[in-house]
Amino acid sequence: MFQWAIIFFIIAIIAAVFGFGGIAGDAAYIAKILAVIGLILAVLSIVFYGRRRRL
Repeated sequence: MFQWAIIFFIIAIIAAVFGFGGIAGDAAYIAKILAVIGLILAVLSIVFYGRRRRL
């Protein structure tokens, strides 16, 4: 998930350098959403793994 977020962030930077503001904004928004989803999944994974390990 984080790999896709980084890819979209790089696309946003490249688009911004070449002056494509709309594409850069959209790519940055997608990267932000993917990063948040990745963080949520990582936290859930850590919580459930720790809970399962204690049993």
